[in-house]
Amino acid sequence: MHQITGTIITLNAEKYILRAIKSLSKICDEIIVLDSESTDSTRDIASSAGAKVFIQPFLGDGGQKKEASKFSKNDWIFSLDADEYLDSDLIDFMNKINLDDKSFDSYSFRRKNFCGEEWIKAAGFYPDSVTRLYNKNFVNYDTRADHAAVNSTKTYKTKVHIIHNTYSSMEEWVSKMNFRSSMSAQQLFKDGKMPSVLRPIIRSLFALFKKLFIKGGLFQGSNGFRVALTTMFNTYLKYTKLNELHKKKDSSDK
Repeated sequence: MHQITGTIITLNAEKYILRAIKSLSKICDEIIVLDSESTDSTRDIASSAGAKVFIQPFLGDGGQKKEASKFSKNDWIFSLDADEYLDSDLIDFMNKINLDDKSFDSYSFRRKNFCGEEWIKAAGFYPDSVTRLYNKNFVNYDTRADHAAVNSTKTYKTKVHIIHNTYSSMEEWVSKMNFRSSMSAQQLFKDGKMPSVLRPIIRSLFALFKKLFIKGGLFQGSNGFRVALTTMFNTYLKYTKLNELHKKKDSSDK
């Protein structure tokens, strides 16, 4: 087994955390769980499964993942979300990989997004390449509040897979969209994006058009429409919440 630290950031992830830890244990000799003050049994489950558990109020997606890497004993980090696990082809790949090769400081993987038991490929949901294995001495996550990424020009692009449970029910998906759209709005606010009455409408309609026509969702059945409509809704929420953040700031400044 390689000297790799698996990191997972969590918030009320008792539903998935054990599976994620067991999955990482097949390729990692250390697992770090950085928890954002969960109120469920996430930390107890993680500790019982052999992970090293730390607590950190949420710093945003990128900030939290970068913070998790600071607790690792190894240079190589595999960052996994709590609702993800490794496909068998990825585990096989990792068993053969040579991390002493200095040509690369990070590795990207394709992600299979599942809604319930169904693998959704429509409207750009696949291959959904994400960089998750990286050498923290050279690269790390950016500090974006949402959709953070490892920025590297020396990434090996694999064709093996991470499996992601996007949602098991529409109720869960709406809850995730509410959280993610809030994080995105905060990042836009931080970036100095100004408020606009029209932007939530224009951007959400363009998101719908992009998923249906540019990404081909219109011709991919009900899944294509599902991806397009939820993306539109998420986009509308994001920019509406941005407007609300500006209103709060204006009120506090008075």
